[in-house]
Amino acid sequence: MLFYRAAVDVSRATLNYVTGIIRRHRKTIGSLWRRLNPGQQALLVLVYLRKGETFTELAAGFGVSVATAWR
Repeated sequence: MLFYRAAVDVSRATLNYVTGIIRRHRKTIGSLWRRLNPGQQALLVLVYLRKGETFTELAAGFGVSVATAWR
């Protein structure tokens, strides 16, 4: 199986906005750690919403398990 990274046409401002939302949510729930940092998690969400890739493709692209990509 071959893996690749692809460009996503979203602005840096959008990525920063979603990253901030994730950071605030993690602080509210008292999350100690996650496999992906808030910026990576935001990018995963935006790729999923923008490109409609499967969780298997996302997991491979971000180096996490399918369950982590789904969560």
